[in-house]
Amino acid sequence: MPADSDMVNQIVEAVQKGERYRHVHSDLVHRLAAAELAHGRNAKEAVKAVRSKLHQVGGAYLELFFPVGRWFAELPDLPAGLDDPKLQAFCLTAMQHHASTRERLKDLPSFFETILRPLAPIHSVLDLACGLNPLAQPWMPLAPDAVYHACDIYADMLELVRAFQSHIQRAGQVFSCDLTAETPACPAQLAFLLKTIPCLEQLDKEIAAHLLNEIPADHLLVSFPVRSLGGRSKGMLQNYEAHFHDLVAGKNWRIQRFIFSNELAFLISR
Repeated sequence: MPADSDMVNQIVEAVQKGERYRHVHSDLVHRLAAAELAHGRNAKEAVKAVRSKLHQVGGAYLELFFPVGRWFAELPDLPAGLDDPKLQAFCLTAMQHHASTRERLKDLPSFFETILRPLAPIHSVLDLACGLNPLAQPWMPLAPDAVYHACDIYADMLELVRAFQSHIQRAGQVFSCDLTAETPACPAQLAFLLKTIPCLEQLDKEIAAHLLNEIPADHLLVSFPVRSLGGRSKGMLQNYEAHFHDLVAGKNWRIQRFIFSNELAFLISR
C-alpha cells in the first residue's frame, strides 16, 4: 500500500530538523521515508530508520560543524590560479572537513598524478557523489579549459563547490543528484566514483553494476576505502578488491589497479 503523503512529509520534516540531515537531497529523504512507512514502521521508527540510512550513505563522513560561511568569506580574497599556494592551502583546509577527502590528503600529491597522467590533459570530468573532491583540482592533470561537472546529495557542500568553480572560472554543472534514482547524463572523458560504491550499496545492492555500465564516460576512476573511519583494516582491501572484480567480470574493459595508504583505486577504460 502506498505511504500516506502527509505522513511522508512529516517524516521528512522530522528527519531534516537534525543538523546533519538538513541539507540532504529532499527527494532521497522522501523516497526513504515512503519506503520505511511502506514496510510497516510507525512515524518514530521511520524517522530513526531514515536517519540511520542517511548516516550510512554519507553522514558518517561529515563533521557536524561545517564552516561554509567562513569559506565563502575567505574565497573571494584568494588568488584564482590552481598553482597558487594560498588557494591550495584553502583547499587543503576545507577538505579536512570531509572524511573521504581528509583520508586522501596524505597521498594527494601523487594520487591523481599517478593514476591520471597517461590521460592528461583531461578535458572533461564528471565527479559523482563528489563531496569536497572538486577542491582537489589543483592536484589533477586537467586541461586549462577543462569542464568539470560535480554532483552530490548535500546542498551545503555543493554551494561551496559551486563558489569554488566560479572563483577558478571552471566551466561545468554543479547539481544535486541521488545516484540510486538517476544517472547524470553529462558525457565526460573521465568520471570519478571515489569511495562511493560501499555507501550507495547501503541503499541499493545492485547500484554498483548499474552505475559502472551507465555512467557516460570513457574512463572511470573507482575507489574503495582500505580502512574503516576508525582506522582499522578488517580485511577491507581484500573484500573490496574481490567485490570489484565480481562487478567487472566478463567486461571487455582495460583495468589498472593502484594502491595507496588509505585507498584502493581502479582506472577503467572502455
